[in-house]
Amino acid sequence: MEGFQPSVSEHAVLGLLVAGPAHGFAISKALEPGTEIGRIITVRRPLVYRALDRLVAAGLVEPGHTEPGTAGPDRVIHRVTPLGRKHLNRWLGRPVGHIRDMRIEFQLKLALHEVLGRSPLPLVRRQREALAPTLAALDAASSPIDNLELWRRHNAAAAAAYLESLERLHSTDPGLDD
Repeated sequence: MEGFQPSVSEHAVLGLLVAGPAHGFAISKALEPGTEIGRIITVRRPLVYRALDRLVAAGLVEPGHTEPGTAGPDRVIHRVTPLGRKHLNRWLGRPVGHIRDMRIEFQLKLALHEVLGRSPLPLVRRQREALAPTLAALDAASSPIDNLELWRRHNAAAAAAYLESLERLHSTDPGLDD
C-alpha cells in the first residue's frame, strides 16, 4: 500500500504489536474502555481486525502462527515487521502538529512509550519546541477576545503548563530509559 499513512487507531494496534505478538481478540481487549490504552482511544473489535488487515497489506505487520481459539475459530498471531517497528519508532518520536491533537494522538504516544518501557522525555521536549511558535502567537495576538479566542488561549496555556510538568516529571523519572 504505497503512501499508506496509518490512522491513530492503527498506530495503537501497531504499538501493541511492537510490545509483543498477539491475536486480534487480545488486541481488542487491550483497547477496551478502562484499559491503559482504551482510556485514551477505544477501538472496537471489528476495527482492530480491519487495522490488522491494513497493516498487513502495508507490510508493517505479518501473520505468524495460529493457535486454537477458546470458543471460536483459530486465532492468527500477528507480529510487527522490521518496517513496522521502524515506522512506529518514527511516529512515536514525532510531535503532534496542533494543540487539539494532544488529547488523543499525543496521549497515545505517551502511553505507548510507557508500554514499551521507553522514556517519553525526548518526545515531550520536541513537542514543546514544536508548539512554541503557536503558543507565542496566541500570547502575542491582539485580536479581540471572543468565546473562541478565549478558548484557544486557555487551551494553549494549559497545553504549555502540561508539557512543562511532563518534562519535569520525566526528567527525574529513573524508571524509564532515555
